[in-house]
Amino acid sequence: MQIAGYRLRIAARKQSRRSPWVILLIVPLLVLTLFDGRLVVAQGSIPPNPIFGAVESYDAPEAATLAGVGWTRVQLRWAELQPNGPEDWNPFFFPDPVLDRELADGREVVGLLINTATWAVSEPIAPNGFATPPEGLYLPYDDPGNLWANFVRMMANRYKGRIRHWIIWNEPDLQHGDDLGLVWAGSVEDYYQLLKVTYLTAKEIDPTCQIHVTGTSYWWDHKYGREQWLKRFFDVVAADPEAPAHDYYFDAVTTHIYFKVNTIWDIVQFTQTSMNAHGIYKPIWLAETNAPPSNDPAAIPAEVSFEITQEEQAAFILQASALALAAGAERVEIYKMIDKSSDADTDPEPFGLVRQDGSFRPAFDAFQVATRHVRDVRRATRDVWGETAQVTLDEGNRTVTVLWNRVGEPRTVRLLAITAQATLVDQTGEARTVTAQNGVYTLKLEPATAWDPHNGGYMIGGPPLVLVENGPVSARGAQRTPTRAPTATPTEAPSATPTPSPTLTPIPTATPTSTATPTDTRVPTATPTATPTATPTDTPTPTTTPTATAPPTATVVPSPTLLPPGSDALHPTGDVLWAALGAGALLTGLRFGLRQRRSEG
Repeated sequence: MQIAGYRLRIAARKQSRRSPWVILLIVPLLVLTLFDGRLVVAQGSIPPNPIFGAVESYDAPEAATLAGVGWTRVQLRWAELQPNGPEDWNPFFFPDPVLDRELADGREVVGLLINTATWAVSEPIAPNGFATPPEGLYLPYDDPGNLWANFVRMMANRYKGRIRHWIIWNEPDLQHGDDLGLVWAGSVEDYYQLLKVTYLTAKEIDPTCQIHVTGTSYWWDHKYGREQWLKRFFDVVAADPEAPAHDYYFDAVTTHIYFKVNTIWDIVQFTQTSMNAHGIYKPIWLAETNAPPSNDPAAIPAEVSFEITQEEQAAFILQASALALAAGAERVEIYKMIDKSSDADTDPEPFGLVRQDGSFRPAFDAFQVATRHVRDVRRATRDVWGETAQVTLDEGNRTVTVLWNRVGEPRTVRLLAITAQATLVDQTGEARTVTAQNGVYTLKLEPATAWDPHNGGYMIGGPPLVLVENGPVSARGAQRTPTRAPTATPTEAPSATPTPSPTLTPIPTATPTSTATPTDTRVPTATPTATPTATPTDTPTPTTTPTATAPPTATVVPSPTLLPPGSDALHPTGDVLWAALGAGALLTGLRFGLRQRRSEG
């Protein structure tokens, strides 16, 4: 596929002949840029980042390489891979060269096994026959009559050494009334049997492979007042006396969370506590997340779940990534890499980081910020969750702090410094050097705008800032004399209704939306008007390690030598000085350039 945006960026990097007068013009500007403390960020391909993935990156491989995508997911649908019988194989469904290209580019490919072949079902028990459990499922996994085991065995053999992670089915919780069997028509017990058969069969072929529990949507059960499918599943696993001897028949759990940043912490923590309650401890992957925009002129959807701008989608990408890691997720994957013409039926909203024409949405740049600056996380914590949010990512001798505003007015935050200087990056990827004053960074956070019409509050915070310091998180505050700081109570908390688990922070009530297929429940556009007034100072400084039972509080740091809250510039006097010097340098460059041009002519 030709990626127009990618080719434009490549073309921009090509060197062209420049006459000396142009160089004389550019040099003073470069000098001005360096002294002003702003960094010129080298744009280019980012090494594949194993933490961050994008669904179906193979549909835009050049863009995926440029973005630093480290892994991807492909749906391997049994009904289409073997449409005519067990001896059939459709080589065009997912061609080997496509897989080989992904692996050659350094991206790990995760297989999603789904959809019962029509010939493997004698009597469909749902309008969607693909959702019916296959024949012979309860036979021993090595019995030839177990048709699902035969399919898994073939897939494990075919892709051994190329696909190591297998997700088993997709969103079986999307069931209700006449829609029974929308994705999975069996019971929770039937799914557990499917998982057991997969685990035993695949591990026999490739002991190193990893079997993942299906991703769930959470909100479908929430809407219909059911106990969460995932909790019911873990109850079934725990009731099986043979499960512990087989490591509970799975290696990881996946989940899907959309639109509302605030719920990522709660749902990931809910997944973890539901599993841990039975003494089971496995990694969690956020395998689908996004907040598709409704205002992209290139892809205006006929119907929307929420009114979200392209800039708000970009903010979501960074906030969701940081918060998921802090909540305990091991990996994060964006749904999805690129819009396709075939999306109209299944994805009415434009989820892609890349538009159908190959150009990049602002979310693409935000994804690049994550893959470029968040790489070797040893520990992630949500240190502040009030009017502002702070997530700290500990990378050993390097610390990345992600901050954003959660209310509709500007906020100025003061963060204890680890190093005297740091790199500050916004969601567009623009970076600059900032200097701590009296051991504290003073940063302005723009307001949130993505209003939640159901519950009030904001679904997505304001544009986040990423502060990168080349020092260990244990040194935070070492740049100044420690002072005893009072504890401030956050003035704003997420709107909520109780979650099924009382140990979690509240989860807002929302109209559920499917992941790949959003529901037909839509909401009117909300037009909140948040008028900035005073700009109180909210200081995100680490306090204690957050738990699922209570968010940590913010800490106020007294620092009378800092700029007053609401100041737009970190160094206003210096900016005026360098602007004057820059203007002089620019005029000098122009004069020299014109003289050189005349001498050449």
